[in-house]
Amino acid sequence: MASSKNSVKTKVLQTAIKMFLKNGYKNTKMRDIAAQANVNYGSLTFAFKTKETLVCELVEYVIDCQFEVVSDYFKGKEQDKILQYAVETALQLSIAEKSEQMREMYVVSYSMENSSQVIYDNVTKKLQNIFKEQLPHLEEKDFYELEIAAAGIMRNFLTIKCDKYFTLNRKINRFLETTFLIYRVSDEKIKQVTNFINQLNLENLVKLTLDRILGYIESRI
Repeated sequence: MASSKNSVKTKVLQTAIKMFLKNGYKNTKMRDIAAQANVNYGSLTFAFKTKETLVCELVEYVIDCQFEVVSDYFKGKEQDKILQYAVETALQLSIAEKSEQMREMYVVSYSMENSSQVIYDNVTKKLQNIFKEQLPHLEEKDFYELEIAAAGIMRNFLTIKCDKYFTLNRKINRFLETTFLIYRVSDEKIKQVTNFINQLNLENLVKLTLDRILGYIESRI
């Protein structure tokens, strides 16, 4: 049976993501979250001191959920870690184009000191596992530094909206080409990966991720 503390956290996080998706991060107030979650405001601020504290935890769940969706997609298929990374990042860029509210939450998360640190810490070990064959001489601290660079690229690509010239397809391809330079991925592999992404139905993965987030949060707390 879940503790009352965990129950409050679950209610708050699930309510927050719903409100962020509906109203946007900046337009959602902590008191509004407390009222909508039917949680005492004091209990909310005890669990999450500020809205940034709340989004720090929330963004970790969102990123992990994205990785889980992609991991499930590749079950029973050839386990290509670089390809899976490419699909996950393409998924994140696609989610931002599907939902302006998610775009705002991503950009805020990559911009604020504490939440961006959560992203760096969360992704570093995943990157080391994915790219260690390309960069066997690097240690975890090196992948941490590379993640800071890659996260900056991701933030900028998330910020700029697609248009009739800078299509989602072009955005994803350019992001992967740029980021893979950091991780010394070969031109041949980049071409293979971008060809795969261009034929992938990302819309289905976006819907699956957005549908799964609430349940994923509850299962992790």
